[in-house]
Amino acid sequence: MKPPALTQVKPAFISHARELGTNYPIYADVPAGRKPLRAVLLMDGDFFFDPAVAAAQELARAGRIPPVAVFGVGYGASFGQPGNHRGRDYTPTTAAEEPGSGGAGKFLGYLQDTLWPELSDRYPLKQGERMLAGHSLGSLLVLYALFQPDPFFTLALASAPSIWWDDRSILAQVKALRQRQAVLKGKLYLGVGAADSPSMLGDLALLEKELKERPFRGLSVVSRRFANRDHFNSPPDSLRSGLADLLG
Repeated sequence: MKPPALTQVKPAFISHARELGTNYPIYADVPAGRKPLRAVLLMDGDFFFDPAVAAAQELARAGRIPPVAVFGVGYGASFGQPGNHRGRDYTPTTAAEEPGSGGAGKFLGYLQDTLWPELSDRYPLKQGERMLAGHSLGSLLVLYALFQPDPFFTLALASAPSIWWDDRSILAQVKALRQRQAVLKGKLYLGVGAADSPSMLGDLALLEKELKERPFRGLSVVSRRFANRDHFNSPPDSLRSGLADLLG
C-alpha cells in the first residue's frame, strides 16, 4: 500500500539539529492570539500534519478541547528517500535491518534542547504539559520519550506503535524503568486499528499487559481500538481520539 501523500503546507521555518547535522522543516498551525497554548509536537509531519490539524480544529470548534498549537517535524522527503531519516531518528536501538538506526537519544535531545526553545521563542506556548505524537515508527519514539526517568514530554499519543523494533526492545526499557522507580507522571494514549496486523495488535497487548500488571503511579493509560481500520487508514481516528482523551 502506498504511503500517505506529502502535505502541501509550506514549512513555517527550518530548524537545524546540531546533534544530528540535519535540517528539519517545521510545519505549524497556531491559533491566533497571545494566550499561552498547549502544543502538540508531531512526528512524520510531512504526512500527518494535515489530519492532526483537522482533528485539533474540529475538537476545538466542538468545545471538546481548548485551542492547541500543532507542530509537525518533517523531512521534506517521502518514506525511503535519502532525505528521510525516520529510521535513524525514531529508533532507540541499533538493528541490522536499518543501517544507521539507533539515533532516538540524539533526536530526543534535539526536540527538547533545540526545537522546543525555538518554538517557545516564536509562539506563546505553555511550559507545563508537553505532548509528543506519532504513528507507527514515530510512536516508537513517543514511547521512548515517555518512559524516561523524568520525561520532558508527559503527554504521549502513540498510534499503532512499532513495538516490534529490535526484538521489542521498548518493552525492556519499560520494564527496566519500572524496576528503578514506581512513579511516572504523565498520560499515555494508545490507539490502533482493529484490522491492523496480528503482530502489531499482539505487541500492543504485551505493552498494555505490562503496564496493567506493573503500573506506574501517576501514569494514566487509555487504549482504543478502531473498527474497520488498519495500519494505513487509522491515523486520523487515533489523532482525533487521542487529542480528545489527552487534552479534553
